Amino acid sequence: MHKPAITQVAINETIANRWSGRAYDASKIISPEQIVALLEAARWAPSCFGDQPWRFIVWDKNADAQTWQQAFDCLAPGNQTWVKDAPVLLLVCSDTLFNHNQQPNRWAQYDTGAAAENLCLQASSMDLMAHQMGGFNVDIARENFNIPAQFTPMAMICVGYPADIASLEGEVLTRETADRSRRPLNELFFAGHWGKSID
Repeated sequence: MHKPAITQVAINETIANRWSGRAYDASKIISPEQIVALLEAARWAPSCFGDQPWRFIVWDKNADAQTWQQAFDCLAPGNQTWVKDAPVLLLVCSDTLFNHNQQPNRWAQYDTGAAAENLCLQASSMDLMAHQMGGFNVDIARENFNIPAQFTPMAMICVGYPADIASLEGEVLTRETADRSRRPLNELFFAGHWGKSID
């Protein structure tokens, strides 16, 4: 299913075509080279002091189904209903401290989000689909995968090839087929002063 963003003016096609779909093709794997390309895109995101506060744990169902299942078990039941067909799962974590001086890094989560979005855009450019999720059990993930207390689990991402939406049903299908929308520019972007519309 192709659902490009409907924009006020033309934007980059990779950005317009990036979409968090839910229908994944269980028969198609992602190669190790493709996974590395996704991670390289994340690696080259900008960060304060070049600190690179993000850490990603990657689970490839094709290479290690057991640990992929452990990651899958961390997801909220509502996400599990459709993530089951995605071949790759990732957990995105953010360092709370700067690497160079071990002081609190208040920009770390902002920078980690940039790395995650780089990965999602790279996926889109490769005809893959990535979907970021907040619905997962942080405590179970931290325990199962030995995540140090210094790092904050932020989101899980599933990646795979899109499938026909016929594989979905119920509320998930309703959400999948709904029109894409965003709040208007004048609610989100201001000209010179807070609340003064940009357009």
